[in-house]
Amino acid sequence: MTSLAGRATDGLRPAAGGVSELAAMFGAIWRRSLKVRVVSSTVVLSSTVVLVLGMVLQAQLAQRLIENKTQAALLQAENSRILVESELGAVDPTSASLAGRLTTAVDRLTNPDPTGKPPATASAGAYEPVLVDGGGPQGVVGTGQKIGPLEDVPAVLRSAVERGALAHKITTVQRGSTAVTMLAVGMPVASAGRTMQLYLLFPLTAEQRTLNLVQSTLVLGGMVLLVLIAGIASLVTRQVVVPVRQAAEIAERFAHGHLSERILVVGEDDMARLGTSFNEMAASIQRQIRQLEEFGELQRGFTSDVSHELRTPLTTVRMAADLLYESRDKLHPVLHRPTELLVSELDRFEALLADLLEISRLDAGVAELHGETVDVRATVAHAAASVRAVADRAGTPLELDLPATEVLAEIDPRRVERIVRNLLTNALDHGEGRPVQMTVAADSDAVAVLVRDHGIGLQPGQQDLVFTRFWRGDPSRDRRTGGTGLGLSISLEDARLHGGWLQAWGEPGRGSAFRLTLPRSRGTELTGSPLPLGPDNAPGDSPVPGLPGPDPAVPAGPGRQ
Repeated sequence: MTSLAGRATDGLRPAAGGVSELAAMFGAIWRRSLKVRVVSSTVVLSSTVVLVLGMVLQAQLAQRLIENKTQAALLQAENSRILVESELGAVDPTSASLAGRLTTAVDRLTNPDPTGKPPATASAGAYEPVLVDGGGPQGVVGTGQKIGPLEDVPAVLRSAVERGALAHKITTVQRGSTAVTMLAVGMPVASAGRTMQLYLLFPLTAEQRTLNLVQSTLVLGGMVLLVLIAGIASLVTRQVVVPVRQAAEIAERFAHGHLSERILVVGEDDMARLGTSFNEMAASIQRQIRQLEEFGELQRGFTSDVSHELRTPLTTVRMAADLLYESRDKLHPVLHRPTELLVSELDRFEALLADLLEISRLDAGVAELHGETVDVRATVAHAAASVRAVADRAGTPLELDLPATEVLAEIDPRRVERIVRNLLTNALDHGEGRPVQMTVAADSDAVAVLVRDHGIGLQPGQQDLVFTRFWRGDPSRDRRTGGTGLGLSISLEDARLHGGWLQAWGEPGRGSAFRLTLPRSRGTELTGSPLPLGPDNAPGDSPVPGLPGPDPAVPAGPGRQ
């Protein structure tokens, strides 16, 4: 039994999946197409209006037909009562010929008389008469004789007529295999001390045919009307949607860098004014972008020129500073500290100059990636050793978690070492003396390096500034490493050169984490990371919705180096 239920459930799953996919497809069309929404809403509302009006018209017509039929039937019944009373007026209540006279009276109702005159007015149409002997008031009991299909007369109507009332009721009778709706009219008929009941059954077939014809006409007319309304709505919507779609396509091309795209303006209506406004905005943006590009080129050229020009005097100053530093023991003791400061600041200046030159090469697109297959563990360990002295001076424990087996990847060791060194110095600056952990992990496609600190963390709203050049999360902090403000910007570009990601996570009071993910082979597209970025992420998860993607190195926290 359980297996049968399981098989039945398995059989329903594909159908449920198909329905859900179909619903998702229609949902996507509904969300994306203004024309579909407008036409569908118009058709639905119009259908509701047409349906309500059709029901009202049909109900009014049916009521009017029934009222006319009832009035004609009552008039016909009154004429028939007069004819029957004249026929049975002289009948002896005890006469044995009562049955014959009843039959004669019924024949007079349904057949012309010998002169060829038709029966009493037949304005209500054909009918079936029923005549019943009801007895008399002087103790004469009815014989129970009847002429016609008395079983077709509703019991409620018979009870009302037996009490002496004129009544009518709509009923359904069976004629062979067909159910026929009839209007039954009943009334008492007086005859020589005997009260009889006369019932006339009027078929409503003609009225039903009329209602069916009206109903089919309303349905057909409603469908034609809805088709016309849908066509009109589609035409009207098209006049609005087509220009909007064209404007959207031009805006998309403009956003992708085709700054010369413009909307064709025709006429003077609202859409024309929209196109004119868009064209003016596009022209203004194009001018500003060109100005920014020219300014950026000028700035990059200035930075590159200044950096190169500073190298020569810096080399001379460096030689003089090194000479003074080596001879500091021969100098006056007061000059020892200034000599050490001179050398230290020259080191910082050289680091800044080197970063500026690297940024210039990256901006110019001339940076080269010298890839080779190496053990990533050795590169990471070398970077950790270069900052070990800084960690010891700060009293910050530096913990490494490296795989037991080698992790081979095709990378540029110099650039990867620089990335890891920048991440470690950044963590030491903001780790508040708490331990800094560095973890390396790999899978078949990627290798990841995670640097985690437990310091001040990242403030809300800073995630978009993480890798901005010269930006610092807290410029007033006493930085131990003397950063230039370009480290993370250069690290991001180095990661992109490898086709990898550099991502950040952080929360106030919980510290921060920076994750470098690189493909193990050049040209391999990353789809996930071997390490989670934050404490709430599972392995391979991305720090922000939509990642990984075509440009997954979007910052998720503030840059601080």
